[in-house]
Amino acid sequence: MFYHGKKVLVTGGAGFVGSHLVEELLRQGAQVRVSVHHRPFVSRDERIEVMPADLTRPEDCRAAAHGMQFVFHAAGAVGAAGVGASGVMSGITTNLTLTAQMLEAAWAEGVERFLLFGSSTGYPAADHPVKEEEMWAGPVHSAYLGYGWMRRYAEKLGEFVASSSPMKIALVRPTAVYGQRDNFDPKTSHVIPALIRRAIAKENPFVVWGTGNEVRDFLHVSDLARGCVMLLEKHATCDPVNIGYGRTVTIKEIVQIILKAAGHEGAELKFDTTKPSMIPVRSVDTSKARRVLGFEPRLTLEEGLADTVRWYREQTP
Repeated sequence: MFYHGKKVLVTGGAGFVGSHLVEELLRQGAQVRVSVHHRPFVSRDERIEVMPADLTRPEDCRAAAHGMQFVFHAAGAVGAAGVGASGVMSGITTNLTLTAQMLEAAWAEGVERFLLFGSSTGYPAADHPVKEEEMWAGPVHSAYLGYGWMRRYAEKLGEFVASSSPMKIALVRPTAVYGQRDNFDPKTSHVIPALIRRAIAKENPFVVWGTGNEVRDFLHVSDLARGCVMLLEKHATCDPVNIGYGRTVTIKEIVQIILKAAGHEGAELKFDTTKPSMIPVRSVDTSKARRVLGFEPRLTLEEGLADTVRWYREQTP
């Protein structure tokens, strides 16, 4: 196997996406180093080395990358609908700082391959599944003006490093992701964990922001992790690839699936159109991932949401 015995750094490995990357890499025989800062990481697996590191410090980035062959850069900050200005700006500046410094450190330390996260928020508004080459066909949607442009610029940083060094860069553009160990904080959670938390709490009436007709492509995090690992192996050519479910669903349909999985189908469902709901349609074309990587999601939406509801219920006293 490609990853067997390889030394791999996962920044943000204690976080949502990073922890699933660690699990997938271990399944494929890698020796994994996890850099940790605020979040604790507890594991008895001897293949995991846990290294305290503040990636806003260049010297910590160098230490984390030292001796590593591959880097999956999953450290960063995320935002949510309705989050205030300080939170939004913190997410943008933190992500740019960490990405630039980890790219520089990996280059300096002779890392062979580096996976960099872009985002579907960088795409212009479209009413069809957007392909990778459409990223620069228009401006970022106004709802993602700051975050989307930050992700676009991060890709350009990756292109610069790839063109200036021997390090190979893999560029992944994930769609919306959900699953076990997601952020369920009511102040900062995204739509699916927010809905699951409230469904488990048996809120009634069950009020949902927006019209319910917003369209999304939601992917289970375990499938994203598998797709990222495939991408670094098979397509580290600084050529972006969408990793998504490949099928869309409305928020209303998502709510109905979650309420059923939570045993709360009898709730009175209401939609509040005065609240922020972000872009009305976001759908990505995943044909390139199928063609280049042979990637297909393994979990259906119903299976993935049921799994997430079950996990969250187990964590809830």
